[in-house]
Amino acid sequence: AFSGHKMLAPTGIGVLYGKKELLEKMQPFMYGGDMIKSVSEHTATWNDLPYKFEAGTPNIAAAYGLGAAIEYLQKIGIDKIRKHEKELTKYALDVISEIPRIKIYGTQNPETQGGIVLFEHEKLEAHDLALALDESANIAIRSGMLCAEPFVGSINQKGLCRASFYFYNTKEEIDIFTQELQKIVKAFD
Repeated sequence: AFSGHKMLAPTGIGVLYGKKELLEKMQPFMYGGDMIKSVSEHTATWNDLPYKFEAGTPNIAAAYGLGAAIEYLQKIGIDKIRKHEKELTKYALDVISEIPRIKIYGTQNPETQGGIVLFEHEKLEAHDLALALDESANIAIRSGMLCAEPFVGSINQKGLCRASFYFYNTKEEIDIFTQELQKIVKAFD
């Protein structure tokens, strides 16, 4: 399964891929139009896959957006995107690791990690650091539990920061990010 917005599609759309024989055995957990093939006074028959899991009117505009996003990424080239992402991640890990009182989490290996850097400041809470970056330089990072509460909570109960990089980012933007991060760290020394 994956979320469309992680690959430039609109929010509210994603893909679930499953084995047909397992999906046929599963029962729907939501109900709505077009899920039923037939209804009688005493029985109802689920529609064929995938319709039995698609309650109500589908998000048609987002489905077209997802298709366009996939075509766009294919046109650029997944290998080209991944190469650039690895270069940015390596660069970001190198420069962020030089900032005092910033601790980086994760593999720190661009070959095995996506374009993200997970980190914390030894004194500042994640949300405060994210807000400071936003207010000082209009830099947006994620902060908090990052949809991974068991993992993040085992490291820091108040959350961590996550900087993300993709094919549209540059090393110059990482430089701006790290310069601002250094200013904030110095301000709280």
